[in-house]
Amino acid sequence: MQFIHSMQAEWLKTRRSAASWLCLAGGFFLPVLFLLGCLTRHQYLDAMGPQAWIGYATRMWQYMGILLLPSGIVLAASLIMQVEYRSNSWKQLHTMPLDHSTIFFSKLFIIVLMTLKFFVFFNVGMLLSGIIPNLLFAGRLPADPFPVADLLRLNAAFLVACLPIIAVQFLLSLLFRNFLVSVGVGLLLVIGALLLMEGWKYVWLFPYAYSPLLVMKSQTLPAGVNAQVLAAAYSVIFTAVAYVLYRLSPSRG
Repeated sequence: MQFIHSMQAEWLKTRRSAASWLCLAGGFFLPVLFLLGCLTRHQYLDAMGPQAWIGYATRMWQYMGILLLPSGIVLAASLIMQVEYRSNSWKQLHTMPLDHSTIFFSKLFIIVLMTLKFFVFFNVGMLLSGIIPNLLFAGRLPADPFPVADLLRLNAAFLVACLPIIAVQFLLSLLFRNFLVSVGVGLLLVIGALLLMEGWKYVWLFPYAYSPLLVMKSQTLPAGVNAQVLAAAYSVIFTAVAYVLYRLSPSRG
């Protein structure tokens, strides 16, 4: 019950915050661009063949997963953690009848929930960008059934791929009070992942590379290597490191 109350309090802090608006704008940014393109090429969805929906979703995720999604998580995670630094309320937070583990994990799960919120906006925007042109110009939807299970698996794969980024940005935001430092380091790591994919055969060891790896099929993983398992393992490791540093910090733990 204590954890639920802490989560509710943290969620209220994000309402109308910059991170919340970033989720909204970032989630609908790419679908709006696709909508404008489909309005001029209104047969785009039908032209994708018998599996139009999953083909359309995969194409949109390819653009999102390489750069926009990792960069958005870097910004959102840093903005959420910056709330306590801006109002200098860490000490006030620790005077509340909450243990440090509750405070730590409630903040971490709020970042995960904000990521899920972004996914919801993105999927809603994606569906509308495909539905609206077809209804306007053809008066119908694509004939193939809507692949709910396939879309859920696609979303789940990208969510797991982003967990290491969430954990590392959470750690960086605890280490550095300056918002620009955590954002700058995060964006450098995102760009570094893309550069490493051009020639480093061990790029699958880099925690920021799992979202682009889902998109760039040319990057083959060694036999027995599961990128999803590695991403989950990295998220646990970096979360554990962040928790230890949080407890040891005299100003926060």
